[in-house]
Amino acid sequence: MSNLVAVQGLVKHYKGFTLDQIDLTVPEGEIVGLIGENGAGKTTTIKAILGVIHPDGGTIQVMGKDPGDRTALEKVGVVFEDSYFYGGLNAHQVDRILSGIRRDWDSDKFRKDCNAFDLDMKKPIKDFSRGMRMKLSLTTALASHPRLLLMDEATSGLDPVIRGEILDIFLTFIQDEGCGILLSSHITTDLERVADQIAYIHRGKLLFQQGKDALLEETAVVRGSAAVLDRLPQELVLVRRDGGLSGSAALVKDGAAARRLLPDAVIDRTSIDEMMQLYGGREEA
Repeated sequence: MSNLVAVQGLVKHYKGFTLDQIDLTVPEGEIVGLIGENGAGKTTTIKAILGVIHPDGGTIQVMGKDPGDRTALEKVGVVFEDSYFYGGLNAHQVDRILSGIRRDWDSDKFRKDCNAFDLDMKKPIKDFSRGMRMKLSLTTALASHPRLLLMDEATSGLDPVIRGEILDIFLTFIQDEGCGILLSSHITTDLERVADQIAYIHRGKLLFQQGKDALLEETAVVRGSAAVLDRLPQELVLVRRDGGLSGSAALVKDGAAARRLLPDAVIDRTSIDEMMQLYGGREEA
């Protein structure tokens, strides 16, 4: 298995913020869920992969090519949080325009997918609902038969039915083992459903990239008093939060080991959402 995206030591400086030494991969046949709070650096990372911004350090390869390489970008489909098509256009006009720009544009696939999504080809985009605009963006991204999809909050603000439809498309897309997806999302339940790996950017640093199943199976949350948490070996604790309405809690890398050490403590399985909450109010362990 090779990597469709390989980011190593990515650095980008802005006033008041630095994307610092990001190492990230998107393997063939997998969905990588990219999480992090607002302003953590997720969109900056995606823009660097696309060659939209120039890093201050590190290397990026997209299907073995440098960011911005035309032959690589032709195999990349991109969907951002909302559609950026001019509202006066309709899907039929989008098809006609892009067929004259993209060498690999497949009008038959585009029209077929629009029909499957119940998108009126003659209706102005400005009259589409947000869900319809997102479906149009995804349909457009898929019409060139990409190997890589880069999705930045593509399911944000959509109702559960439409989100479910889009997630099913993602799962169908990666059935081709030569394809992959980098999916940035705040909707962690979507990532728990479809992601193979989770990459977490926090304050400009990549805390981890790990297989989702192992991450959720092995980690755990220990709850109790500060005195109980003090009994945990430091090498076992990923992050700890003392106080708060729900008391003290620690995220541990090995739940089974924590249970052996503290058989009487409250130790629960965790979720991606709870991990983010603990890291978001983190106290260094």
